Amino acid sequence: MPGTKEIRNKIKSVQNTRKITKAMEMVSASKMRKAQERMRATRPYGEKIRNVAAHISHANPEYRHPFLVARDTVKGVGLIVITTDKGLCGGLNTNALRLALNHYKEWQAQGEQIEVCCIGTRGLGFMQRLGANVVSEAVQLGDRPQLDRLIGAVKVMLEGYVEDRVDRVMIVYTRFINTMKQEPVMEQLLPLTGERMGSPEGTWDYLYEPEAKTVLDQVLTRYIEAIIVQALAENMASEQSARMVAMKAASDNADTLIDELTLIYNKNRQAGITKELSEIVGGAAAV
Repeated sequence: MPGTKEIRNKIKSVQNTRKITKAMEMVSASKMRKAQERMRATRPYGEKIRNVAAHISHANPEYRHPFLVARDTVKGVGLIVITTDKGLCGGLNTNALRLALNHYKEWQAQGEQIEVCCIGTRGLGFMQRLGANVVSEAVQLGDRPQLDRLIGAVKVMLEGYVEDRVDRVMIVYTRFINTMKQEPVMEQLLPLTGERMGSPEGTWDYLYEPEAKTVLDQVLTRYIEAIIVQALAENMASEQSARMVAMKAASDNADTLIDELTLIYNKNRQAGITKELSEIVGGAAAV
């Protein structure tokens, strides 16, 4: 059995750890509220540009944008993986990367070439260890989604689709459900499907200036960027929620461990006192 000094040092160590986890829990709770507000703030723009993209995709049948045309065969797949830059957020990244890995192996078994875009340090490290073909990356994004830091990595994947290097682009991220629940999802980003864009209410055409092709190129590109920003905002809200829950669980476990160690310490100290009393009584009796 360890001595009282070792137990006392262990209790002090756990108490210091509890202070850290408690502070991180409070910080994550504050950041979580802000992340949720940013996530909700991106939704109106995403909904509006989705409606515009749906209308112009149906209103101009003489020109079909490449983003709207499904390929007959799929020889290459582009995969955008959104994870966090930091850890200590439970199984958030593990679940998303497990989902990506399962589909990655399926595509490999079918002989498809895979190009990967990593948004977040954790996903980048995982894909590099896996030996995947990482063609672009965006890391250290901070606590708020910034399009100017994403646009370079995303553009590589869009160009790969237009140039026929990949025939389908998928995105993996963690969707925010509520504070206690976040789920990893994989969605098809390109080609754009009717399920994602929705059907317009009524049909009408626009007056295009300078021409329909230029307008469609710009609007659909902005729409893809809006989808990715929304996915990143969802992932960041999920990250803070998962970290807050994980740190609260760690703080509760530290409290339980401190109670158990304190009980062991008291028993050990009492045993030492009892032994000393027994020695004193035994010595007095011998005299």
